[in-house]
Order: sequence, then structure tokens, then C-alpha cells
Amino acid sequence: MVIRCMIQQPKWLILVCFFTFFIYTISGEVTDDQLPGPSDEQVEHNKPSAGGSGQPEHKTNNRVDKASLKNQVLEMFNHAFNSYMDFAYPADELMPLSCKGRVRGVVPSRGDIDDCLGKFSLTLIDTLDTLALLGYYKEFEDAVKLVIRDVTFDTDIIVSVFETNIRVLGGLLGGHCVALDIKGKGEYMQWYTDELLMMAKEVGYRLLPAFNTSTGMPYPRVNLRHGVDPLKSRAGKDKATCTACAGTLLLEFATLSRLTGEPIFELKAKKAMQELWSRRQRSSNLVGTIINIHNGDWVRRDSGVGAGIDSYYEYLLKSYVLLGEDNYLDWFSAHYEAIMRYISDGPLLMDVHMHRPQIKAKNFMDSLLAFWPGLQVLFGDVKPAIETHELLYQVMQKHNFLPEAFTPDYNIHWGQHPLRPEFSESTYFLYKVSIMKQM
Repeated sequence: MVIRCMIQQPKWLILVCFFTFFIYTISGEVTDDQLPGPSDEQVEHNKPSAGGSGQPEHKTNNRVDKASLKNQVLEMFNHAFNSYMDFAYPADELMPLSCKGRVRGVVPSRGDIDDCLGKFSLTLIDTLDTLALLGYYKEFEDAVKLVIRDVTFDTDIIVSVFETNIRVLGGLLGGHCVALDIKGKGEYMQWYTDELLMMAKEVGYRLLPAFNTSTGMPYPRVNLRHGVDPLKSRAGKDKATCTACAGTLLLEFATLSRLTGEPIFELKAKKAMQELWSRRQRSSNLVGTIINIHNGDWVRRDSGVGAGIDSYYEYLLKSYVLLGEDNYLDWFSAHYEAIMRYISDGPLLMDVHMHRPQIKAKNFMDSLLAFWPGLQVLFGDVKPAIETHELLYQVMQKHNFLPEAFTPDYNIHWGQHPLRPEFSESTYFLYKVSIMKQM
């Protein structure tokens, strides 16, 4: 298999390859020396306007017009980003109907979903590397200055460890790496002296109290100012967390350790990952969905590749790619064999009981499993990836969007569609591997 062979290559090279693939895809037939961003005419053309459908034609003589698709991507991004900056900043999110910023504690709570909001301009941090990827270097520089000037993490607020890690810590680390790259080009970011990295380290230390459990698996929530202090934090009361929450830390934490020279972050995330692996059902090599962070007992034993577990598998394989440590590939391979034996049913991916995997645990699938075909491509198992992707595509064709949950006969189980990216990611991976097979 092409990608399985690739994971024997230097790990950083593989990440650069996939990054380059993405650049090439959105740039159509543009060559590398033409990549640093859209022209002034394109930028002007793609700014939000009062009239027009904003829907360019995408095919020319039955071929995909990549330039037109690229322009539409830029138009969509500009509309979303400019609207956030005009109507919501410095709030964490834009409320699109009222065109106001969503500030936690000011607008009505949406429940657990608001745990991603920490009064730290989440959308701007989360967008830094995208600005650079699209070639908006001046806008990237301006955004970095705003983050450095305005964002604080010394706030008495409880946040999700999972969301703060992948979006804030990951956003700051990505922004830092991009800032160094742009600085090296000699025009923008010449003043930059690792400010984003220092902010990332502060976030890392504010998340560390969450790991103060007997198993090393973190609390799902932490107070940014008071950690899990029982008297001050209002956090530290949770007894359990989902597998994905405990197992989706190592990429960011290891990167933070490698860039700062402080090993504690990587060690904490590795301990959590090791603990999850050690708690697998030994007879099936499957893990459950929710686990007690104090004694390691499984609270929910249903096992699948969707909500509650998904990114644990993703981080196992990608930790091998990033760090080059064989145990992560070995662990993922063992899980993968079990998933293909018990959970995969042709194109279907149906949850089972981890301790009795011959018994189905659900009669529906959720949209988060749409990442799985992309991960299969990265692992080198393309044929089943194509089959599951085709099923997801047929569900999407039937309902226009991929429902939050759906049945094996393509009917809606939960009707929401929160604009998830997983299906697009898998489509991209399959597209790139199809190009490689033609070479």
C-alpha cells in the first residue's frame, strides 16, 4: 500500500508532504513559486458583496475548474472571518443570526458545548494558520498582534481540556510555526520573537492540573485560573471522561515539549495514552467510550470509531508519524485489526460491546466516524476506505448534508448538521491517494 510504505519514511517529511498536497489542491495547477497567496484582483473579487449568488461555475469541458473552486473557498473564508472580526471580536464566537459575539455568561448557555469558550478569542486563535495557508500574510501578522495584545488566559472560567488543547494550544503552536516560516521569507513578522510559543506554554501549564488523577487520565474540565482546586475552581468534580478526551492530547503536548524543551507536557499526555491502551479489553483489543479517571473502570463499554472514541485512534497513528515511536503504530495496528474484525461490516461501522464484540451496541452511526476513511488511507488500507466513503456520500446525497446520526438504510436518526469537517477530510485523503496511484 502506498501510504503504509510512506510511514517508513522520516516522520516530519510525511507531514510536509500532506501539507504540500493540501496547498497544491486548493491552488489548482499553480506552481510552488506562485503559492504565496491570491492576487489583489482575487482578493477584491472574493470580498463579501451585497449582490450576486457567489456560486461560480465549477466545470469547464467536463473537467473540474480548480481555480474557480479556489476562488469560492477564498470567498467563503473571507465572508466568515471578516464577519467575525467586524461583529464579534474579541468574543470567542460569532452568533450568525444576531451578528453579535457569543460571550460566556452573557448570552444564554448551550450547556456542555460552551465549555470550548474561555473568553480567549477562540475563533481568531483557531484561524491563525488558515490565514497563512491562504496566503494572507499581512492579515496573519495583524491577527498575531491582536492575539498577543488582547488575549489573556488568567480567567476564572471552566473550560474543556479537549477543546482548549486542540483549538487554543494547537492554534497557538500552529501559528508559531507558521510565523517562523513567514519570518524567514524576509518581509512579514520580522519583529516576532516566539510570543505565540510563550502563550502556548502558559496554556499548557494551565491545563496540567487536570492530570492530577490517580490514573493520569485528565479531568475533562479545568479552571484556567484555579485548576482543579476543590475550594476555588468549581472543577475537579468529574469522575469520568470519554476516551477521545483523554487520548487526544499527545500531538499538541509533545510538540509543546519539543519546542520549549520542557518534557512535562509530553510525559503527561503519554501517560494518559498509555493508560487507555492498558485498559483495553484484552480479549478483543477494543476500548469503551467513557472511562473512570480515578480507577480506570469503564463506565460505558460500547465500542466504535465515532463519537467518544474517534480521535483517540487518530492520535495513535499520527503520534507514530510525528514522534517515530513504534509502540503507537503497534497499538493502532492492534486496534485496527479488532475494528475491522468486529466493528466493520462492509461499508458499515456499527458499535459493539467491547467485552462481547459479536453483539451490536447501537442501530445507527454518527457523523464523527466520517474521519475513519481518511485515517485508513493514512494507514494504507484504501479499499475499505473507499467503501465507507461511498456509503457516507450516498447518505449525504440523500439528505444534502451528513446528518449527525443515521441508520444503515440511510435514514436520519439525529437531524442536526453542525458543519463538521470529517467527511471533507476523508474525501481529500482519498483524492490525493488516487492521484498518487496514477503516478
